[in-house]
Amino acid sequence: MSVVGVGELGEVVEVLRGWQAEGLPLQLHPGDLGWFWRFGGERTAAATRVWRRGGEIVAVGMLDEPDWVRMAIAPDAQRDEELAERIAADVADPAKGVLIEGKVFVETPMGALVQELLFKEGWNADQPWIPLRRDLTDPVPDPGVRVDVIGAEEAHERAGVQRASFDGSTFTNDRWFAMADGLPYEDARCLVVRNELGESVAAATVWSAGAGRPGYIEPMGVHRMHRGRGYGTAMVRACAVALRELGASSVYTCTPAFNDGAIATYEAGGMTQLPEIRAQYRSA
Repeated sequence: MSVVGVGELGEVVEVLRGWQAEGLPLQLHPGDLGWFWRFGGERTAAATRVWRRGGEIVAVGMLDEPDWVRMAIAPDAQRDEELAERIAADVADPAKGVLIEGKVFVETPMGALVQELLFKEGWNADQPWIPLRRDLTDPVPDPGVRVDVIGAEEAHERAGVQRASFDGSTFTNDRWFAMADGLPYEDARCLVVRNELGESVAAATVWSAGAGRPGYIEPMGVHRMHRGRGYGTAMVRACAVALRELGASSVYTCTPAFNDGAIATYEAGGMTQLPEIRAQYRSA
């Protein structure tokens, strides 16, 4: 296991793209790295851990926070005993440089062997999250509103809607530009829904992992002054349209199980719930 350098991020992004496929458990998407890139390449590298075997990356972890790591594991290695034992040991020991001391969280693909090992070591299941998905084989209905793809000149609008959608958001123009400079953004689009007056009322970023692979929404929000008017549903459809144009085979996202409003919005936009997923945590 090692912390990656900035020069290794391209390899990590390509590996994550290759691990996205229909029918596999959901796991860390290149879009997760792409959204984190709003803090810049150096911080993204510092938050990324890779496990290699024979020089080949077999697992990737991204530290959302010092106490929370989200992981992807090579599809053919998710039940590999040696790798599972190594990951379990590394995340449990602060001296290994993955997680800090105290209460910590690990999110791995559902069904991966490492989950069983962590449960045996006394880790617990965290609160459930609900994935939602839409197949993109067939055309998506028109959102019925004006949708703009955001570029540099409109970055302030994308950032403004983000801050107006999520309490405590620190998304700024500079962070949009940092994200847009990141490698994963080559397969991404920022979208804004406008009302009849031309005001930006909802925003989202969609991430493709390449043609024929699942695409991802992260994040999506509706301006707090414009909620309850169907803009969230329209944005969900707009995200699906954009990802289909990028060649994605499906679109998915995840939201906490307690967020009934978000789940209802995604379902109204044509997405269907998948079985819940849970991270694991170790108490302090």
